[in-house]
This record gives sequence, structure tokens and C-alpha cells, in this order.
Amino acid sequence: MKILLIDDDKLVCSSLKIILSADPEISIIGTGNNGKEGVELFHKLKPDVLLMDIRMEVMSGLEAGEQILASYPQARILYLTTFLDDDYIIKALHIGAKGYMLKQNYESILPALKAVYAGQNVYGSEIITKLPKLIGKANEQKSISDYGITEKEYEIITKIADGLSNKEIAELLYLSEGTVRNNISSILEKLDLRDRTQIAIFYYKNIR
Repeated sequence: MKILLIDDDKLVCSSLKIILSADPEISIIGTGNNGKEGVELFHKLKPDVLLMDIRMEVMSGLEAGEQILASYPQARILYLTTFLDDDYIIKALHIGAKGYMLKQNYESILPALKAVYAGQNVYGSEIITKLPKLIGKANEQKSISDYGITEKEYEIITKIADGLSNKEIAELLYLSEGTVRNNISSILEKLDLRDRTQIAIFYYKNIR
């Protein structure tokens, strides 16, 4: 089984590579540290399963997964993250990921990879208990992708709705203020809005 491993924490990447490579059925054919590298390496290496983090700089794992699945609908993507976040889980379901696991459950990663490779969908026990509510929530809400909004833009929208300044958003998301301003300009153009106040209103009316 050929595995591509993408995680922005290089220590986690190295540890997972050592742990997984101990199994004779597993071959780690590549590693990367952000979603952009994930997309590029997937195109190049065509792994059997992509094991990928979600919250990463440059491009999130969810954005990367959406791009990959648009080109390769049969791609098997298993998300491995520290975040038990409702919106992340809904997005993973929406784009067609095969699984969502928490990093804390290290002993479950190898069985999860094998299950995904065998064609099963795998979600950790913490996620399974939330799925009924989340599926209902997903059906009620319009996805951010329906508005052409990226994960990074969505994070910025939520911070604007919380009343944060550009500087505060930049510090929280590890971005420059210029990047935040550029993303806000993109959001305003995509949603045909005039200002930050309208962005906040849009968030609470449409995608919260």
C-alpha cells in the first residue's frame, strides 16, 4: 500500500513515517508539509491513500483534498488532525474524504489506513457520535464552496464576524496583514459585498 503523508509538523511526519513503515504492507512514497505540496505530490506519485493534516499554512488539507478529488474522484483521503471541529468534519464529508481521525488515537491510524485502502469510510469514535447532528447541519447549511470561498477566506470571515481587526486576524492565523487585506478584497469581490460589516452579516445569515 503506497502512502503519501502530508503534515506541517515535521516531527509528526517523521514519527508517522517510522511507525507506519514498520508494517511490511506499508510504503511511504512521499511526505510534504502543506496542502499545496500535497496536491503536487498526489499528481506526481498517485498514492493508494493520502494521509493528510487539515490546518496547515499555504493551503489547508481541506482545500487540497477538494482540488485532488475534483481531478481524481476515486482518491482515498484520510484526514488526521488534532481538531474535533464541526465545520472541518462537515467539509471533509462534503468533499468526499474517506475518513477523519484524531492524532491522539495513534494506535488507530494503521487500521484506519488499511480500511480506507479496502474501500471503507473510517471515522474515529469521537466523530461517529457527532455524525447524525453534523449530517443534519450540513443539509441545512449551504457549503462555503458553493460561494467560491476557500478555507482560508472562511477563517478570515469568521474572525471578522467575531469583531477582530486585520492585525489580530493576521496574528491568529499566522499571516501578514497584507495577506489578510488581499483575502478580504477577494471575499468582498466573490460575495459582491461592500465592507467588513456586510461580511459579518453575510456570515451570520448564510454560513454560520
